[in-house]
Amino acid sequence: MFPNLEAEQARHSHTNTEVAAELGMSRASYEAKKKDGRFSIADANALCDLYQCSYSYLFSEDLLIPQTWQTLQN
Repeated sequence: MFPNLEAEQARHSHTNTEVAAELGMSRASYEAKKKDGRFSIADANALCDLYQCSYSYLFSEDLLIPQTWQTLQN
């Protein structure tokens, strides 16, 4: 659902289990939220902090290259 979240997770070599632990939830819950997009505001903020990315980038439904996204914002 969120290709940039998938890309950042892979870029940081984080497993679903590791990210779930960061968010204080089970791996199954994290995978369900990735699939249906139902992250709480607290979860979304924690993921943005974890990956040092803006909400707009991380939760875009379009795959964006970080450098391109920054250029578009200026």
